[in-house]
Amino acid sequence: MTTTARTLIALLLLSAPVFAEDAKPDATKPAAEEAKPAEQAPASEDETAIMAAIESYVIAFNKGDAEALAAHWTPNGEFATPSGDVLTGRKALQESFAAYFTENKEAKIELLETKISLISPSVATELGVARVIVPDQEPTDTSYEAVHVKTSEGWKMDRVAEAAPEPEPPTHYSQLQSLEWMIGKWVDADENSSIETNAQWTKNRNFITRSFKVYIEDRVDFEGTQIIGWDPYAQTIRSWMFDSDGGFGVGRWTDQGNRWTVQTINVLPDGRRATATNIYQTIDENTMQFQSIGRQVDGELLPSIEPVTVIRADVE
Repeated sequence: MTTTARTLIALLLLSAPVFAEDAKPDATKPAAEEAKPAEQAPASEDETAIMAAIESYVIAFNKGDAEALAAHWTPNGEFATPSGDVLTGRKALQESFAAYFTENKEAKIELLETKISLISPSVATELGVARVIVPDQEPTDTSYEAVHVKTSEGWKMDRVAEAAPEPEPPTHYSQLQSLEWMIGKWVDADENSSIETNAQWTKNRNFITRSFKVYIEDRVDFEGTQIIGWDPYAQTIRSWMFDSDGGFGVGRWTDQGNRWTVQTINVLPDGRRATATNIYQTIDENTMQFQSIGRQVDGELLPSIEPVTVIRADVE
């Protein structure tokens, strides 16, 4: 296969849709070899007592019982609020909770991602997220750390510190969501060659990465990577492609419902410049049509690629 032929395959392949394909377990592996969740050790007596105290705290909060809530602290226990205020002692805690419940009728709390760690026979820490739900308001989450101590009254909180959670990292998922159909794997093969692609989201779904490999018999002949992302400056979807022969290119994507057009500019490994307009039309979730028009290399017009129907590899 010549370099030019491989490059043209890449231009076709790198922007062809890849429909979602759920990962399936390897049917050749015995059931005994499938991954099993790790067994957790049973909770100790102290851990069980702490969990019971936590559950009691949630019940008291959801009843709006300020006195019962304050009783979950040690007599000189401290509560550091997200705003930076520190309440010390059961009286101050009770007064603060009473005022809160007066202003926030029917407030409820949920504790999420709770993790208890025994530091010593009489000290334990609790980490988690507290979600407060007030009618007609958006739920609010805070992360917290509580220090529990074992007293003659049972396990009590000696200090609780709450903090506003870290802001969610920015994401352009909403701008890229219309391309979610391409996430997954695609294989196209004949007797002597095959093309394999894999598309997946990066962390925070700010980019889609697509990799491809062209196999001639059992040998990888050509491969490359494409990155698709949202350009907030130009307010458009762009792609960047790099292949194993040293070629690279960019594309600008336009969504027209079930039809996508991609204006591409590529630099071939020998330095020539290639352009094309690729068009994709989804027929259903398993079928689409691809065509490429206006194809040029250094100003020389090449024949268009007529519409080709592409079907998911796992369609029976």
